[in-house]
Amino acid sequence: MKLPASNFQLSKFSINCNGRLVDLNTPKIMGILNLTPDSFSDGGKFNNEKSALLQVEKMLKDGADFIDIGAQSTRPNAEYLSAEEEIRRIGNVISLIKKEFPEALISIDTFYADVVKFGYNEGMDVVNDISGGYFDENLLPTVAENKLPYILMHSNTSYSTMHEKIHYNDITMSVNYYFSEKVNQLQKLGIHDIILDPGFGFGKTVEDQYKMIEEVEHLGFGRFPLLIGISRKSFIYKPLNKKPLEIGEETQILHRKVLEKGAKILRVHDVSETKKTIQSLRGMK
Repeated sequence: MKLPASNFQLSKFSINCNGRLVDLNTPKIMGILNLTPDSFSDGGKFNNEKSALLQVEKMLKDGADFIDIGAQSTRPNAEYLSAEEEIRRIGNVISLIKKEFPEALISIDTFYADVVKFGYNEGMDVVNDISGGYFDENLLPTVAENKLPYILMHSNTSYSTMHEKIHYNDITMSVNYYFSEKVNQLQKLGIHDIILDPGFGFGKTVEDQYKMIEEVEHLGFGRFPLLIGISRKSFIYKPLNKKPLEIGEETQILHRKVLEKGAKILRVHDVSETKKTIQSLRGMK
């Protein structure tokens, strides 16, 4: 089955990454690099420079377009780290990746302005923020000052409540209302390269998350590229009584569905299988 051309080409999207125009009209893959000892599915595997670089090399060879570096686990009950500890964990990883793989695009998963400043000086390209700027009042001005693309994720507005399940009368309308308000704020600050993330795994019921998948084409009004991050999320594996590493096939089925509905970036652990899904939808070999 080929993906209808209209779903890939209806909206023309690109972002400016440090002067490099990145075309998002065909789907891109964001490979996850956790520099954490306590991430729920791969904690401790890549928290030294050598193993991190080897994993980056593998993901790039498998087809990743972005490498998303996270130094702080955002799983429920995870340890809350300071900006200084995030910076310590990141260390030289950004600059080493840029030296070894200069074409790699790097996003940093953080909600701290100081980490963004550090990452920018090291060569990062995109800010991936789960907080919408609510956890650090200096974050959004720092993103604007450095003219970085920004991933805006929908979640609860405090760290302590971000995983609390909220009852939404209509999850899609609620997410879109949030996006509308926050995008207006971002644009007033001068942030125009915006990617929207509906926030799978953050304070939403299983039912609401599957509803979002069914209504992906309505999220964000088609005005901005949409990032979907469902890799190893509990709303998939828990109802199936499986473990995070046992839902590869189910995840790719959902990836296929959101791509058909216009998603532009998939944030994933398993790059090679996701690449196959994208290629199969486009009729590529």
